[in-house]
Amino acid sequence: MSSTPSTSQDSAPLAAILYIFATGFLFSCLDSSAKYLVLSGVPTAFVSWMRFVEHTLLVLIFFRPWSNPGIFRARNLPMQILRGICLFGSTYFNFYALQTMQLAETMTITFAAPMVITALAGPILGEWAGWRRWLAIIVAFIGVLIIARPGFGEINPGLPYSITAMLSYSFYVLLTRKMAATESPESLIFYSALAPAILMSPAITQAVLPQTPFQILLLCLLGFFGGLGHFLIILAYKRATTAALAPYPFLQIIWMLGFGYFIFGQFPDAYTLCGAVIIIGSGLYVVHRERQLRAVAKSRQERKNG
Repeated sequence: MSSTPSTSQDSAPLAAILYIFATGFLFSCLDSSAKYLVLSGVPTAFVSWMRFVEHTLLVLIFFRPWSNPGIFRARNLPMQILRGICLFGSTYFNFYALQTMQLAETMTITFAAPMVITALAGPILGEWAGWRRWLAIIVAFIGVLIIARPGFGEINPGLPYSITAMLSYSFYVLLTRKMAATESPESLIFYSALAPAILMSPAITQAVLPQTPFQILLLCLLGFFGGLGHFLIILAYKRATTAALAPYPFLQIIWMLGFGYFIFGQFPDAYTLCGAVIIIGSGLYVVHRERQLRAVAKSRQERKNG
């Protein structure tokens, strides 16, 4: 392909960074729209179902499977369905959490996913973490506890849903990494939307249509925000490595803070901001450690080949 990943493990071209930054904007639009609709009285299940139905339709229109019938062929359909269920769990429980939690709060909990992925990569992928990365995982967990503040007043009822959404997303990423070598990108995009759309089809019976043209517009844009966001991620990783882009998804907190303040009049308290700093710092350390290990492995390979 013309846009190959960067040859440097530690740098990313500007285009790839801008794609990731735009992805953060689109996913923030998705969460903000879902929060607005749910608070307006549209059932969470129906909002989630519409998001995936629209995503599926956009994938069909973009990839035009009628001109290439084998483009969505799945080598392991049960795993494709399981991965789609994990993405559904991530979306549905996140939308549910947004009923009572701020955008920045749910985003901060999501930032703990890289640490969970690092911890689970050992038993699932055989990629075992060293003690330094385990220490970062523990520190990130402390950050989550600071946000939750168990034992110091009433826990936000949306917090368990936000944590469940984060765990679902972590398994979604792990399954993606496990299946990427055998499944086509087109099939991964398609079934991750189709499986939740079918799973959530009973939500049609709970349909409560929005009452204003603006709410209808937001409902129709859910799939666009999610689908285009995933497409831009693909474009970004065509131009740079995973390691080079790893720090930039944390920039999404900027969009979440802005949307939360200007749309919902909400701003995180000091505990949430402190927890966010700890979690993001732990995530950046994991990224730094991965780069160090990769550089050492590359140096050893070069000496061996030389």
